[in-house]
Amino acid sequence: MAERFWDTKSLEEMTAEEWESLCDGCALCCLQKLEDEDSGEVFYTRLACELLDINSGLCRNYAKRFKLVDDCVKVRLEDKEYFHWMPFTCAYRSLYEGRGLQDWHPLISGDRESVHRAGISVRGRAVPSAGIPDDQWEEHIIRWVRY
Repeated sequence: MAERFWDTKSLEEMTAEEWESLCDGCALCCLQKLEDEDSGEVFYTRLACELLDINSGLCRNYAKRFKLVDDCVKVRLEDKEYFHWMPFTCAYRSLYEGRGLQDWHPLISGDRESVHRAGISVRGRAVPSAGIPDDQWEEHIIRWVRY
């Protein structure tokens, strides 16, 4: 992979490998979200997707996630108008908005654990969404990082 490709290439110019490497592993996209119908503001809950291993912060079946979970977030360039649903810290959203990558991002730090040490990830902080009725999701809204 080209060194600091994210500084020289647009999202459209990236290879599939480069695109995939932008994911920092925070798993914030694996949390259930709510949108205010009036303002359009997106709120994150601490409620995790059924496939998320809360302790590791990793998907239990990454390869088949789209087949197993109907509303699994698929981050694709053609869906960039929905990047506002991604956390503010998300590399895809950040690069799309012209902000670059944070120092804790694994591509900058060279360490996949840096996102967890920075307190950006859901590791150990999310709870399973199974059994929580939709009308109780508001009780689980969180503000760990800026979304």
